[in-house]
Amino acid sequence: MTSFFSTLVQMLPSTLMIVAPILIAAIGGLISERAGVVNIALEGLMAIGAMIAATTHVLLETAIGFSIPLALILAALGGCLFSLIHAFASISLQADQVISGTGINLLATGITLFFCQLLFQMDRTMNPKLGMMPGPGGIYPTVWIALVLLGITWFALYRRPWGLRLRSCGEHPQALASAGVNVLKIRYTAVLISGALAGLAGGCIVLTQDIQYTLTTINGKGFIALAAVSFGRWLPLGILGSSFLFGAASALAVNIINIKVLQFLPSEFFNALPYGITLVTLVFFSGKDYAPRAAGQPYDKGKR
Repeated sequence: MTSFFSTLVQMLPSTLMIVAPILIAAIGGLISERAGVVNIALEGLMAIGAMIAATTHVLLETAIGFSIPLALILAALGGCLFSLIHAFASISLQADQVISGTGINLLATGITLFFCQLLFQMDRTMNPKLGMMPGPGGIYPTVWIALVLLGITWFALYRRPWGLRLRSCGEHPQALASAGVNVLKIRYTAVLISGALAGLAGGCIVLTQDIQYTLTTINGKGFIALAAVSFGRWLPLGILGSSFLFGAASALAVNIINIKVLQFLPSEFFNALPYGITLVTLVFFSGKDYAPRAAGQPYDKGKR
């Protein structure tokens, strides 16, 4: 038993490394859904960010000394710009938000593959010489980035007038519009922030967990982040806990070989565990009245 707990302690840095991008993407999903726009496109936006970050780092690693920070910035910018498609379709054109997000996920797969072929003549980016290095205690800087973003999000949502407007936008946008607030502007802003955070999350994954971008780099983490939003009841502290749960399950799948008391279970069980937990939580919370009331509903100025 002592060995089991010591192994869990040793797993903490790798667990936090996996948790960080899930939490960052979940924060993006939280902001978007609080404004009334469901962002199913997190998976694709993370792929865009991961591809941009990997490409930037590979091409500039030996040329400049700050290729990793630049890669993260460009990943966030790329996710933000790409999310404009979802914002325009779901807000301006009032298209079905789930279909729009799914289309972006499919489009991101094709675009990232195309650019990898164009730049590197293969379906992946080349290996950089060195990725992001962990800090003291083996903790990656991405963990602190995620926690700072979570604190900023909580403060903005519950301590600033903008946060009140954003939450009202996801609950009763018509009432908000009657107070003279531009609902479309708030929803656009929320989706763009969500896209930037998803792109940043993808960049964090490729610079810490992987050494190159491939079509399997994200591997469902965007959908796990969406589940974290639901399981966390659309609350900042809630998504922190749910992201840690999903991240710990993913870390367990990687480190199962070091836990003797669990080695009787097949490795496939732990590989499927994060996604199994995701499905269970989605089913369990599908009937709960925790979601913003206007989430997924196009804004109709004539509706009262």
